[in-house]
Amino acid sequence: MSAPTIEAPAAQAPLLEVLDPYNGEVIAHLAQHSVDDVEEIMARARLGASLSRDLSRFTRHQVLDRAARILEARAEEAATLIVREAGKTIAQARKEVMRAVTTISLSADTARSFDGEVIPFDAYEGSANRRGWYTREPLGVILAITPYNDALNLVAHKIGPAIAGGNAVILKPSQFTPLTARFLVEVLQEAGLPDEIITVVHGDRQVAQALVAVRDIRMVSFTGGFATGEAIARTAGLKKLAMELGGNAPVLVFADADISAAVEACVSGAFWAAGQNCVGAQRILIERSVYAEFRDRFAARTSMLRAGDPASPKTDVGPMISVAAATHAERVVDDAVRSGARVLAGHRREGSVYWPTALENVSPTCEVWREEAFAPVVILTPFDTEDDAVAEANSIEYALHAAAFTSDITRALRVADALDAGGVMINDSSDYRIDSMPFGGSKYGSMGREGVRFAYEEMTQPKVTCITT
Repeated sequence: MSAPTIEAPAAQAPLLEVLDPYNGEVIAHLAQHSVDDVEEIMARARLGASLSRDLSRFTRHQVLDRAARILEARAEEAATLIVREAGKTIAQARKEVMRAVTTISLSADTARSFDGEVIPFDAYEGSANRRGWYTREPLGVILAITPYNDALNLVAHKIGPAIAGGNAVILKPSQFTPLTARFLVEVLQEAGLPDEIITVVHGDRQVAQALVAVRDIRMVSFTGGFATGEAIARTAGLKKLAMELGGNAPVLVFADADISAAVEACVSGAFWAAGQNCVGAQRILIERSVYAEFRDRFAARTSMLRAGDPASPKTDVGPMISVAAATHAERVVDDAVRSGARVLAGHRREGSVYWPTALENVSPTCEVWREEAFAPVVILTPFDTEDDAVAEANSIEYALHAAAFTSDITRALRVADALDAGGVMINDSSDYRIDSMPFGGSKYGSMGREGVRFAYEEMTQPKVTCITT
């Protein structure tokens, strides 16, 4: 396959090589922007904001609904692109495409369903002759910075609600997965969205930093790492920030749980998308009386997973996004092993493919315990009491999702209340999510919420109209 070159931006920067993470083949060259392009990018975005604000809510709905249908019709094309660019298995890529269809459809519904409400001014003394309402109005220009792990659906989660709210978007996708992001933008434009409403930017950290600092950008919506999130917050100035900064999901398995179901759910939750999943199960805490049974079943099931070519329907776990990412995963496991950890399954690497790995006896001082692994690595550890398990689960300073397996509804509710996380899944993996639910973290892990309706509210602001009669 030849590598197409896309026309360069105004200020020439080195071309971005887009690589197949499985075999390292160059699949495209993309022109990149530089800091010198920021003024031109903003001029286009300001025009886009004006055009988007002027679209009726029905028109926004119509464009988004049409885009969902186009994406659905081109689902296999999109899935193949995700496999080639992001390394997801074909089965996982197909599921991501259908989730993106849902996300855009929900955005279409939101465009004409959530527009404020009547304010009962006359319910208050001195306002008997007043009537009014509030509407939700666009912020203007939104900078969306997206990661590689859900290269289509996480872009949809930012673009869809932004358009529903009448905003313009500057989209800065991951340098690893720019083609999938461009694909979705092309679908929206095919559906009738004016070209200027979304501006796609490719470039390095300096370009992103320059855009974050621009006063006319009214919101930065970022999904990525904690350190980058802190840097954005320091640079942004007075604008809205919505951030999803990762997790280190704990899963609690109690002795009264259905162990077989818990094993299956946790294996899926730990190794989906080669573990590059911010809500993936990373620390599985198992009640001591069933620890050995769970551990042996989990290790056996993990060892059955097939790693390799993501295009093969027989593959369960594809490559990580790069050889460097896989090498880092291998290194942190090596460090844990040197500190006394025992490998139950996996810990094998070939290029960017890192086999699903399960560990026990991991010290809490190890990086793989303290930090988000973002790799197909999971830790198993026993606990003695419910209080111990909750305290251990909550010991990390950032959290997205957590999970618990138990047949006791009273315990389930008690534990769900005690776990400090943005979402708690009972009798399911920590990585369960539907695209309409509020999604975000607790403690230091996040700021704001995604999920279409909730992102729409983040991306709009109330405007009150009051009439004195």
